Amino acid sequence: MSVGQLAGGRVPRAARHAARRDVLFIAAAAVMAVVVLVSLIGPFLAPYDPNQLYVGPVSGRPSAAHLLGTDDLGRDILSRMLAGSPTSVFAPVVVVILATSLGSVVAVVSAWFGGWVDAVLTRIIEVIFAIPGLVLAVLAVSMFGKGVIAPVIALSIAYLPVVSRLVRIGARTELGKPYMAALRIQGVGSLAICFRHLVPALLPAILAQAAIGFGYAMLDLAAISFLGLGAQPPSSDWGVMISSGQPSLLAGAPEQSVFPSLMVVLTVLAVNILGARVTEWAEAADR
Repeated sequence: MSVGQLAGGRVPRAARHAARRDVLFIAAAAVMAVVVLVSLIGPFLAPYDPNQLYVGPVSGRPSAAHLLGTDDLGRDILSRMLAGSPTSVFAPVVVVILATSLGSVVAVVSAWFGGWVDAVLTRIIEVIFAIPGLVLAVLAVSMFGKGVIAPVIALSIAYLPVVSRLVRIGARTELGKPYMAALRIQGVGSLAICFRHLVPALLPAILAQAAIGFGYAMLDLAAISFLGLGAQPPSSDWGVMISSGQPSLLAGAPEQSVFPSLMVVLTVLAVNILGARVTEWAEAADR
């Protein structure tokens, strides 16, 4: 039985059975459910205008009126975090979707055709892999200007080699299995083999890598915003909030930086736990 068949049968059943007993998995799933829900409807739930100045005391402590306190301009921190959640969460999702999709296509094409096609694509991937993601993002910002779009595209390109190399190894291994040869002998078309058998077989590894990639993308985008190269004030992107709260840290009012930092850490941890569990269950089913 192929990994693809396992992915379509045993893995989901094993995952459902294991998830019921895995407290850490349940906690991570709950955190991600809350994060996604907040990202979708958070801006509509903000109790105050996120950019309204002096709705409360400057650098105010958490209180009944301002649950997470206020920042150095008297803006409500909770409202700003809710308003900034879509950019903070969905920008890394776009990075992961682009990098995973393009990287998987390149890997499957490389493994399927082999020969000079594989050699050329491998060299291109190695060149891209040699450039750090943050450096590529800074270069993109210098060429196209500050904002979210340029870093998202740059990081998508930077993460593409990681996905491609992983998927290429898995694809070459899968293509060498007897059932693949049997499919060719039966006259099954190339596209049918790729989409019905090869890609499903690689799906657990792709999903696990996507989860890890989301964590890195979120941290990198937050770092880019922290450096002032991504989302720009008065945006309430979590990276921007962390950066703008630096002076308040020295003044003894850490809420402006601490609460967005906690959201970034919790989100990354939750996604990584979910990805690790999916990988473990897929490997256990394959054995």
